[in-house]
Amino acid sequence: MILDVDGTLVDSNAAHARSWVQAFAEHGITVAFEDVRRAIGMGGDKLMPLVSGIQAESGEGRRISSRRAEIFSQAWLPGLHPFPCTRELLQRFRDDGFTLAVASSAKEDELKALLESAGLSDLIAPPTSSDDAANSKPDPDIIQAAMKRTGCAPGHAVMVGDTPYDVEAAQRAGLFVLAFECGGWSGVELRDADEVYRDPEDLLGRYDASVFARIRSATGRGPA
Repeated sequence: MILDVDGTLVDSNAAHARSWVQAFAEHGITVAFEDVRRAIGMGGDKLMPLVSGIQAESGEGRRISSRRAEIFSQAWLPGLHPFPCTRELLQRFRDDGFTLAVASSAKEDELKALLESAGLSDLIAPPTSSDDAANSKPDPDIIQAAMKRTGCAPGHAVMVGDTPYDVEAAQRAGLFVLAFECGGWSGVELRDADEVYRDPEDLLGRYDASVFARIRSATGRGPA
C-alpha cells in the first residue's frame, strides 16, 4: 500500500500553499494562492518555476524554499490533523495484511514530523520522501523508490493519493490507483484514477465494495 500524505491522510494542502505564498511575498514576489494550491502535490522543484518562474536550485529559490519550510513548521504544522477515520482506515489495511509505505513529495524531516503530529507514524514503514528520488511527482521515481524499499513489485501494490500528480505517477509506475477528493481536487479532475472516494472515511465505509475487498477475497489477505 503506497500512500501519499498531504491532502490524502492529513488536511495540510492549504497550509502548504499559504506557506509558499508567504515565503514568496517575503522575498518580494506575489503569487496567487489558488495557483500554488493547485500545484501542491508536485515537488517544490516543479512548483516553484511553475508559479513564479524561479528555478528551485537558484540562490533565490533555495532561500524561498527554506523560508517556506520554516513557516510551515512553525505556523501550521502544530495545528494540522488527519482526516476523519484515517487511522481506522490504515489499521484496516494493516489488519488485511497490507504493508503500508509512504511516497511523498515532501522532504524527509518535514514528512516525519507531519506523520508524528498526525499520530500515524506507528502504522507506516519508514517514509519515502523527495530526498529518495531524482524527480518528484508526477514522475514515478518516489513511488518506485517506495516499492524498492518494501521489496514490492508493481503488480502487488496499490497507490492512494489526492492529486492528478499522484494518479499520473502511480500509473507510470504500473500501479492500481485510488484517489481522494479531500485534497481539493474534484472527481472529474481525478477521473483517471481507478477508483475515487471522498476521503478516508468514505473509503472505510465502502471498503467491502472496493478493490481491497476484492484483493482480500482473491488472496485471503492483502498483499505483503
